[in-house]
Amino acid sequence: MIIYEATKTEFILDITNELLIERLYQSYQEKIGRTSKREITSWENSLQRMSNVMQDKDIPEDASVAIEFKIPNTSKRVDFLVAGNSGDQDHVVIVELKQWSELEKVESKDAVVSTFLGGGLRSVTHPSYQAWSYAALIKDFNENVQEQYIELNPCAYLHNYRKTDNDPLTDIHYEEHLSKAPVFTQGEIQKLREFIKQYVRKGDQNQLIYQIEHGRIRPSKSLQDSLSSMLQGNEEFIMIDEQKIFYEDAYQLAIDGVKNPKKQVMVIEGGPGTGKSVMAVHLLVNLINQGLMTLYVSKNSAPREVYASRLKGTMRKTEIDNLFKGSGGFTNSDLNEFDVIVVDEAHRLNEKSGFYGNQGENQIKELIKASKFTMFFIDEKQKVTLKDIGSNDLIKKYANEFDAELISGKLTSQFRCDGSDAYIAWLEDILQIRETANTHDYGVGYDFRIFDDPHAMLHEIEKLNQSNNKSRMLAGYCWEWPTKERKNTNFKDISISEHNFEISWNLQDSIWAIDQDSVNEAGCIHTAQGLEFDYTGVIIGPDLFYKNGKVQTDYSKRAKSDQSLKGIIKMSKEDPDKANAIADEIIRNTYRTLMTRGQKGCFIFCTDPELNQYFRSRLNKTVVYNDFSPSYLDKVAEDKEKYE
Repeated sequence: MIIYEATKTEFILDITNELLIERLYQSYQEKIGRTSKREITSWENSLQRMSNVMQDKDIPEDASVAIEFKIPNTSKRVDFLVAGNSGDQDHVVIVELKQWSELEKVESKDAVVSTFLGGGLRSVTHPSYQAWSYAALIKDFNENVQEQYIELNPCAYLHNYRKTDNDPLTDIHYEEHLSKAPVFTQGEIQKLREFIKQYVRKGDQNQLIYQIEHGRIRPSKSLQDSLSSMLQGNEEFIMIDEQKIFYEDAYQLAIDGVKNPKKQVMVIEGGPGTGKSVMAVHLLVNLINQGLMTLYVSKNSAPREVYASRLKGTMRKTEIDNLFKGSGGFTNSDLNEFDVIVVDEAHRLNEKSGFYGNQGENQIKELIKASKFTMFFIDEKQKVTLKDIGSNDLIKKYANEFDAELISGKLTSQFRCDGSDAYIAWLEDILQIRETANTHDYGVGYDFRIFDDPHAMLHEIEKLNQSNNKSRMLAGYCWEWPTKERKNTNFKDISISEHNFEISWNLQDSIWAIDQDSVNEAGCIHTAQGLEFDYTGVIIGPDLFYKNGKVQTDYSKRAKSDQSLKGIIKMSKEDPDKANAIADEIIRNTYRTLMTRGQKGCFIFCTDPELNQYFRSRLNKTVVYNDFSPSYLDKVAEDKEKYE
C-alpha cells in the first residue's frame, strides 16, 4: 500500500502549490483510517527537501515518485521512492529520510548508532542499514520485483545533518552498510541527485510503482523452514529497527556476560508475530558460533519438535537435543552451568516441573540460576493454561534474588498477519480482551473471512495448502482428545452434527505443522502455539459465545482431556469469581493466539451462530467502511440494533 503516488512533475507542483500535506492526510485517512494532521505535517520539511532534490533537469519529468510504501508482511514503511530506467534496466531508488542533526557511534554493536529521539538519547539502526534492510525485505517478498528484474537501490538522506572530520555517521565501523546504501547529508544535495540519476535516466515506462504496490506477495520464509540454513551460517531473516537493536544488545551482553561475574537477565516483550522466535534462533545460532554454550528453551514442545524435524540429516540427534530443551530440565542445574539460555514463549513457563508437577521450585528461578545470561521472550496475553506463570514481575523478582542486572525492551513491529498492527488491536477489541481504538480497522491487506459452513472453510484451507503446505485447521479445545495412540485419522474427534462435519485432532503432535498429510487434521493451542502458517482456519468452539450484547466464555464446555484448566473446578468451589475470571482470560487468550498464527490470513467458523454473526457485523463495518449505499446503511442499522 502506498499513501501517495505521482510523477516527478506532479510531486513538485503539489509541493509548490502547498497541496501535498492535505493530499497525504486525505489519502492516509482513506487507506489507513487513522492519523493526525500533526503527524503528516512533521514530514513537510523532509518532503520539501526531496522536492529540491528532484528539481534537476536530468531527472526525467515522467519518473515516478511514491511516499510511504508499506513493506509486505511488516508494519514498516519506506519514506520515499523514485522509479525509472537507467537505459537498460528498471530501477527504484529507495530514500530513507531522517531529520536528525547529530548522532554518536556505537562501537560495540553492528549497525547501531545513538541519537536524540523522543526527548532522550536512543539506540537506533544506522540509516544505511535501515534503508538496505527495507530494500532487502521488499525484494524477499515481492514477486514482481523478482520476476520483472526490478533493481532496488537504497540510500539515506539526513538533510539536517552536517558532517564533520572523522564523522561518526560515515565511520569505518559502518563501512559494510554504507557500501550497500550510501548516506547523504546537508550540503550533499548534488551527490544525492547524481545517485538518483545513475539509475533513473529515463521515465517510468513500465509502471514500476504500480508493479511494486500490486505485486503478489510470495510465500514468506517461516522460521521452521529456515532453521537448518541459519544453523549453517546463512542469513535467512533480516532484522529491522528495534529487532536489530535488541538483538545487538542481547548479543553483546551475552558475549560480555561470560567474563562478567554479575548475572544478567534480559526480557523482551512482544505480541504475536513481532519476531520473538526469529530473534531467539538468531541468538542461538550466532552465540554458538562464538563458542558460547547456548540453549534454546521453551515450555511448549511443538516448535522444538518442528525445528528438530527440520534439522534431521544436518545434525546428529544428540546435537539437536543439546540445543533445544524443555523448560522443566533445569531443576538440578548448577549455578552458571551454561553461558546463555534463550527462553522462547516465557509466558508459558510453569512453577513446578516433572510429569506430576512435583519437581523443582520455580522454572523462572531455575533458568536464571542455570546461566550467566538468561533471555526471556514474553507475551503475557498468550498465557493459555492455569499453570502458565511466566510474567515480567516474577522474572524481575528472581533476577533481584540473584542480584542480576535486568534489561528490558519491547518489540512492536508486526511481521505476521500481513504486518498489520491494526489486526491485532482489532482482534483484541472484538474478543473484548481490551478496548482499542481499532474498532473498525483490521488491516487492509490481511485476509480475514467468516464461514457459516465448516466444510467450506476446510475446502479453502485445503486449496491454499496445495501451493506450499503452509495452511492448517485449528480448533478450540472443546472436543475430547483420546489418550490412546491412534494409527490413523479414521476416528473423528471433532464433530459438529448440525453441519454433518467431522475432523480428527492432529495425529502426529510433533510434526503435524509440517507433515504433508496433515491438512485434514485440526491442531489445538498446544500443537500450534509458537508456530506460524500462511493461512489458518479456526473452529471456535462452544466455550466462546455471544449473548446479551457481549462475547462470553464457558469453561465447562472445554474437553475434560484438556489440561489447560486442570484445577478450575476446585478453585471455583473456593472462589467462584476468581475461577471464572481466570478461565475467561485463558479462553480469550487461547483464541487470540490461534487467530494470530496466520501470516497472510485467518478464517473462522463459530459453533455459536450468534457469535459468527457478531464477527460478521464487526467485519462488515471494516470492509465497507466507505460504502454509503442504502442497502449497506440498512444493514448497519440492523446490526447496530442487534449487536450494540
